[in-house]
Amino acid sequence: MTRHGSYGKTSKGAKKRNVLKRFERVEVLRKLGKWVDGQNKKVTGLPKTPSA
Repeated sequence: MTRHGSYGKTSKGAKKRNVLKRFERVEVLRKLGKWVDGQNKKVTGLPKTPSA
């Protein structure tokens, strides 16, 4: 029996994602100066950010 061709061909981490996770979005907001530790506690309803 042979394996399907889709197994092992690509690495999952190498793909460019167009959606950021919450912690990644908070990091982008920190770099833009829109997130202050201790002041901002709400992690839902974050504003949209450029993906990179």
